[in-house]
This record gives sequence, structure tokens and C-alpha cells, in this order.
Amino acid sequence: MTAALTARAVVAALALGACSVVPSAAPSTPSEPASAPPSATARATAAELATSLPPSGPPGPRPTQRMLDPAAIGLRAEVVAVGFSAPLQVTNAGDGSGRLFVVEQGGRILVVRHGQVGREPFLDLRDRVGAGGERGLLGLAFSPAFPADRRFFVDYTDPGGTSVISSFVAGSGPDADRADPASERVLLRIAQPYPNHNGGGLVFGPDGFLYIGLGDGGGSGDPSGNGQRTDALLGKLLRIDVTPPPDGRPYAVPPGNPFASGGGAPEIWAIGLRNPWRFSFDRLTGALWIGDVGQNRSEEIDRTPAGATPPVNYGWNRMEGSRCFEPASGCDRTGLTLPIAEYGHDAGCAVTGGFVARGDAVGALSGVYLFGDVCSGRIWGLDANGPDRQEPVLLLESGRSISSFGEDEAGRILFTDLARGEVIGLVPAGPAVSR
Repeated sequence: MTAALTARAVVAALALGACSVVPSAAPSTPSEPASAPPSATARATAAELATSLPPSGPPGPRPTQRMLDPAAIGLRAEVVAVGFSAPLQVTNAGDGSGRLFVVEQGGRILVVRHGQVGREPFLDLRDRVGAGGERGLLGLAFSPAFPADRRFFVDYTDPGGTSVISSFVAGSGPDADRADPASERVLLRIAQPYPNHNGGGLVFGPDGFLYIGLGDGGGSGDPSGNGQRTDALLGKLLRIDVTPPPDGRPYAVPPGNPFASGGGAPEIWAIGLRNPWRFSFDRLTGALWIGDVGQNRSEEIDRTPAGATPPVNYGWNRMEGSRCFEPASGCDRTGLTLPIAEYGHDAGCAVTGGFVARGDAVGALSGVYLFGDVCSGRIWGLDANGPDRQEPVLLLESGRSISSFGEDEAGRILFTDLARGEVIGLVPAGPAVSR
């Protein structure tokens, strides 16, 4: 099998469980910034979402959606670094070094300085990672106190398919671009009944706690009902305190977790997720944004404001996006956090959650939540400060296999191209907008 075919096979596998969809081949070159409207199905989905669902959030004046003009934003893609094998994440350490860290599915983390990839990996875990399909080295997050606290955290699947959340210790001084593979300390092991829907995202929230995204365990339609079970970690967003507790355990449970005192798994913060493929916090408002991969009909984006009372319930498998799933009609929407946006499978096959653009480096993207699709390569925007129901605005037909979004230390939005093994930067041509 050629490298190109292998890459396409990985892309298809990392459609992350979007069922009954055959991804098309990505175009060979990026297109010009898109100004075309969303498809008819996408418009219909958004219209249905906007009119059929009750407003959520506190009463009072409802915000209006900022009108995003793709032509004025003029979004384009620039290659930042090349030479990676199935990259699944790009991030920074927040230490002022300007380095980027690229996670490869096979088990390596590579360092990028000024566009140049280091000769030696920052960390090589190929001896303990089981990779292929939706499995592999899936997530990376540095301690918020890095480098004073030289720990960083990873999510990977072992050869048996179990999800492993571990910490490692980075080097310092002349060894700053290397981490010690022997420094692993396992925090959690979570058995996966099927090889898909592993989730894999790790993010430190504004509260300093580590959030962990886990899919429902795989299969079709959540056969074990994990999404709505409070005694199972699968289909959830977990929240843990990685400050070493005095009793020697690898983590503590924050007292604000909804089941910290009983009634469910104490690590749970939110429930009702199918396969959260990338989530992030808005650095300005603290809002949580999640891209949750759909089953047959809808890819969804969820937004939860800072200060929401857990457990937040995103609905799966009672609902897929804004529609009933189990049962197929007449489902109970009481207490559910419904998506801010969704799109159908005519526009893509598996959502990749992104970031709210903030800071001086983002220009006309300021205040825009950017997300994409691994199969279609489309990149959409939402008004991060806008209403709870929005229609995604198509900003770019990238022609790429978008496996993850990230940021550099200046706040520039990046993404990884799974098939071509590249890190791409998003550059707006338009002037800065204060949001």
C-alpha cells in the first residue's frame, strides 16, 4: 500500500465513527478563500435548529449574531511545518519559547522551532502505544505552570485498546527539547469495549483542572448506553485535579464535580457525548466549546458558558444534535444542553472542534470560533459572543484533512493536515475587529 493510500485509509478511520459516510478524496491544492453560502441541507438544519428549539440560558436580552463576511475576512492557509506522520494535534507549552509540539498518531511528539522540526522526538512512546484506525497517541496538554512544573499529560491507547492518561516530565536547560519516557506516571486507565470513539482530548481549564474527553466506547448507536450513564466514564468529559494529593494518589477529585460525594463516577463533569473530537476554552470568556462527532445525520458544536452547573448533559444518545435519536421521536429534552450549531453529512463526515480566535495575531478573526471537518476540509466560523443557535459560516475550502486545531503562543490558529503530514497556519487578510 502506498503512503498516499495509507494516509487516506487513516483519514477514513479518523472520520471518528461518523456512520454511513464515505469520505471523498481531498483536493490536491487549497482553494481560494470561500464566499459560497452553506449547502441547502446545512441551511435547512440551521433554520430548523433556530426555530424549533427553546432558547437556553438566563432570561434577558438575547445577543444577535455577528455577520461574518468570508470575503472581508479573506482567510487563507499557510504551511508552517512539514514532514510529520499522521499528525493529530499541534499545541504550545506557554513557556515563551515559541516552540510548537506536534503529536503523531503512531506515538511520537515532535518539536518545531521557527518552522524546523527537531531531529529527535520530544517523546517517543511507540513501544507502548497501540496505533491504527482511531487508536494511537491522541492528546497532549502541558501543565498551566510549565516550565516551573515540568509535567505534561498525554492520552493514548495501549496495544490492548485501553485508554491511558499519563503524566511525563520534560527536560530542562540543554535537554528542554527532550522528555524522559521513563518518567511516566499513569493517572487513569479506561477500558474501551470497541476500537472506535476513544475521544482523546486533554485541556486545562481556566480553573486549573485537567479536562479529559472520552467517547462512548464505540459501536453504533452507543449500544451500552454509556452516554447517559453516570456510573461509566465513557461518553463523558472528566475533570480532575493533577496536583499530587498527600495520600499518594495520582490525582484528586475537585469538590465541585457533580458526583464527588456519590451518585456517579466522581471524575465526571459532563455527560452525553458521542465522540468529542477536540474541545477548548475561550481564553477571554472561559466558555467551553466542543466538537462532537455525529452518527448518521448531524455533526455538532456545543458551547457551554463559564460558570455552568455540572453535570452538563449534551444529549447523546437520547439525541443526535438537535434531533431525537433514541427514541427516534418524542425524546425528552429536559435539562439538555443543545448544540449552538450543526451541519449535515452533505457538508462533511466528522467534525473537528477548534478555538475562539483571540489576541493581536488573529486580525479579522477576533471573536470567531473556528472549526472544521476531517473529510471535506471545510472551515467554518461562529460568533463566539453570539446567540445560542447559529448557522455556521463557511470561511475556507482548505482542501485538507483537518485532524486538529491548535494555537501558537501569539494566538495564531493552526491546524494539522492528517494526510499530508503538515502543520498549517490560518491567516486572515482583513483588519482586526474588536470583539
